[in-house]
Amino acid sequence: MPVSLCLCSGRMSIELRHLRCFLAVAEEGSVTAAAARLNLTQPSVSRSLAALERSLGVRLVDRSTHHLALTAGGRAFREKAAAAVAAFDEALDAGRLLRPPLRLGHSWSALGARTTPLLRSWAREHPDTPIELLRVDDRTAGLTRGLVDAAVLRGEVDAPGLATALLFTEARVAAVTADDPLAQRASLTLADLASRPVLLNVVSGLTRLDLWPAAIRPARTLTVRNTDDWLAGIAAGSGVGVSAASTAEIHPNPGVAYRPLVDAPPVPVLLAWRASAPHPAVRELVALARRVAARG
Repeated sequence: MPVSLCLCSGRMSIELRHLRCFLAVAEEGSVTAAAARLNLTQPSVSRSLAALERSLGVRLVDRSTHHLALTAGGRAFREKAAAAVAAFDEALDAGRLLRPPLRLGHSWSALGARTTPLLRSWAREHPDTPIELLRVDDRTAGLTRGLVDAAVLRGEVDAPGLATALLFTEARVAAVTADDPLAQRASLTLADLASRPVLLNVVSGLTRLDLWPAAIRPARTLTVRNTDDWLAGIAAGSGVGVSAASTAEIHPNPGVAYRPLVDAPPVPVLLAWRASAPHPAVRELVALARRVAARG
């Protein structure tokens, strides 16, 4: 049977479902998308969000535009809600009571070729704290949703309540269909890609149209929601893409050719964690990740 967490307030009991609905809306930017993710109806999610706002006496979501945005109060509450949900879920996991694993999230390539050295070194140095590598297709790799304890992120991180450590930077690569004439070149530029449709991963990707100068910005884009669909679209000839160099290492595809993108800025690779409620082993993970990164 489902378990509810009730937090009593002066007006109502806030239940875990209210927090989950709010976090889903915050992550998806849409009540409709949040409802689909939670397998609920749109009116149910709307009612839960409204009830939570009434109980807190704070407006959490700005509904003035089609794409919902968090208010200042919503951004502040998001961190607390994520921590509460994560703590509740962890408390019910009996397997974590004696040896809580360290859940490390990533959106598509983890640390690239450094991933295996990190995992092996961790297992050798911290045998009592197993590490779980989890792929989560969202911009913070599950961190703001409480699904992981730390995450490898690429590009700018603007989610509130997160602490980050820069590990290294990666060059960018262009991804083109294997039989595209561009695949015959040793390297490519942003201008080389501008005349073709660009596939953008709008859920977990880091590439945006403002990567291109305004004068050569691509006119056509196609959106996907994960790396698998991004690769499939490029292999099928639907368009081209841009990613970090580790994508070529971790996600080879016979239908896709990766080429250095010589005029695009490098990508920062970060380790992130929740600043207010870190896993007790996060400090050791940061130290090890930095050592592995320094070895190249």
